[in-house]
Amino acid sequence: MADDSPASHRRDPIKSSVGNVAAQRRRQNAVTVGKERRESLVRAKRLCRVGPSGDGDVPGEENDMVTDEEGFLLDAQTSSAVEDLKSAIAYQGKGAMQKRVNALRELRRLLSKSEFPPVEAALKAGAIPLLVQCLSFGSPDEQLLEAAWCLTNIAAGKPEETKALLPALPLLIAHLGEKSSLPVAEQCAWALGNVAGEGEELRNVLLSQGALPPLARMMLPNKGSTVRTAAWALSNLIKGPNPKAATELIKVDGLLDAILRHLRKSDEELATEVAWVVVYLSALSNFATGVLVKSDAILLLVERLATSNSLQLLIPVLRSLGNLVAGDSHTTSTVLIPGHEITDGVIKVLVKCLKSDHRVLKKEASWVLSNIAAGSIEHKQLIYSSEAVPLLLRLLSTAPFDIRKEVAYVLGNLCVTPTGGDGKPNLIEEHLVSLVQRGCLSGFIDLVRSADIEAARLGLQFMELVLRGMPNGDGPKLVEQEDGIDAMERYQFHENEDLRNMANGLVDKYFGENYGIDE
Repeated sequence: MADDSPASHRRDPIKSSVGNVAAQRRRQNAVTVGKERRESLVRAKRLCRVGPSGDGDVPGEENDMVTDEEGFLLDAQTSSAVEDLKSAIAYQGKGAMQKRVNALRELRRLLSKSEFPPVEAALKAGAIPLLVQCLSFGSPDEQLLEAAWCLTNIAAGKPEETKALLPALPLLIAHLGEKSSLPVAEQCAWALGNVAGEGEELRNVLLSQGALPPLARMMLPNKGSTVRTAAWALSNLIKGPNPKAATELIKVDGLLDAILRHLRKSDEELATEVAWVVVYLSALSNFATGVLVKSDAILLLVERLATSNSLQLLIPVLRSLGNLVAGDSHTTSTVLIPGHEITDGVIKVLVKCLKSDHRVLKKEASWVLSNIAAGSIEHKQLIYSSEAVPLLLRLLSTAPFDIRKEVAYVLGNLCVTPTGGDGKPNLIEEHLVSLVQRGCLSGFIDLVRSADIEAARLGLQFMELVLRGMPNGDGPKLVEQEDGIDAMERYQFHENEDLRNMANGLVDKYFGENYGIDE
């Protein structure tokens, strides 16, 4: 069976052929974005403070931190609540059902009380087998909802606490079915999303137990809250690194239409969750990428970028667009055709993001542009003649390092065409001369001085273009004026053989003993 995942390493756009560049960094981005979500948006796991039906008797606190004394009290109350639940389950007399529901509600209230719920105390008291009992089929919805809610917040805890849910997973998955009420199904999806957010091992368990198809079916209707929770759970479930789940998801009947419908019509909160699903589909599965590219996905993503100012939405929408553009040469050659409205729209929204005050949007937009710039001559000219270039030149000299590195890829790609027979990329002299005259060389030389190997290599490659390609042999003089010789000589005895040979070779070739004699 052919590997459905994209190339896992990043290919160098200046030295590789343009045809090989398009799918450069989707896998790398898919792996890192999970970490970004946890750090910047706290999305990988979610504590449930208010239930899917909107109820929740836990008042919002201005400060969710608890003192040690309050923590000890909360632990004691939680242990007592688990004992009460045990008694309620054993009780068979009049009002037994309400007794169980009340006991569950009290435990849920304690597990929802602070940002750091007393999960450890609940587990030590033996909560899991009791909650599994309360999930049994035939139980009233109120009981199922409270039990699933308790499990949701336990799963939002530490890794070992999340793993404690293993005995509950089959019933949580079973209650995703069409026979369950929407609030129960949504609460179970929330619990499973927290489990999937813990890591690859638990994701594989969920996938092997059949969690994906019922979660996918929950995305099909136009039930805002339910679809939102299901989409969030699915984005945790398919985020790899194995592409199999993403490929399986896009094949679910009606799923693609549902994604497009939600992107087109939904409110920003729901569209955000759906966009994260598209991020992982397009990052991990070539099959899913191909399906999305042939649909209206790119057009809808561009429309969202053009009309929204929500950072939470713009980040996954922009990342999705970048993944699709990086997908394969088909996208850039047959979808993003220069002169077509959709292509002009893509460039406009990327310019909007470059102008943004948010560094994440600037970095993402630069990454997308670098993949478009790796396309045909027409694509390079499209970017070169756009409003993007002056913005990129300014970012190269003023932006934080990670953005400057992405910008350098765009500008480097604008100056080269596919590699010639000698292994060196062919130059687009007009672009190179113009960008150097507008001051970009110093930015690339700064990259050569950085400790980042990838950035330093990129800087050296651009210096090679300047040394080889500037008219009238002006390249060496320009590099010397920007202290480029000093920057390269730092690599004379560098531990990285590739950089050492590249830098020493350029110094020997262009600044050897005959350099400057004519003058």
